[in-house]
Amino acid sequence: MADTKKLAIIASQGSLDWAYPPFILASTAAAMDMEAVIFFTFYGLPLLKKEIDAKVSPHSNPAMPMKMPFGSKEFQSMNWPIPNMISGNMPGFDNMATMLMKETFKKKGVATIEQLRGMCQEFGVRFIACQMTMEVFGFEKEGFIDGVEYGGAATFLEYAADANISLFI
Repeated sequence: MADTKKLAIIASQGSLDWAYPPFILASTAAAMDMEAVIFFTFYGLPLLKKEIDAKVSPHSNPAMPMKMPFGSKEFQSMNWPIPNMISGNMPGFDNMATMLMKETFKKKGVATIEQLRGMCQEFGVRFIACQMTMEVFGFEKEGFIDGVEYGGAATFLEYAADANISLFI
């Protein structure tokens, strides 16, 4: 089909807040009858692991609100003016932020990363793992979910060259 629109995404981050965009965009594109490919490189590669252990990283996200909109209404009403520099260095803060985000997403009916990833696979989204990054960081194919393709930048660029939409996430 020459008229089929194509989406090309580079997923380079693996924290919980950065794991959602590539899977949401790719599954939505596929549901809209678009072809979609996600190229997982550097810190995005762990999103292909059989078990995803993504956490929120307050320290590396300067846009995270001082007052986090997660958790119960009582928790949200607490005004915790904690600067990111401190929150990122506070032992256990990333675990608490991760738990609260997951709890809020669950209450709001947002799919988990694993569910979104599964939907992408069901819809035919291609997942390409960066072979070079796998070698540099020591990732093994056996640690990844089934259905992953392996290739380098040229493999992705060959697809992306004809894509209507290309995103770096």
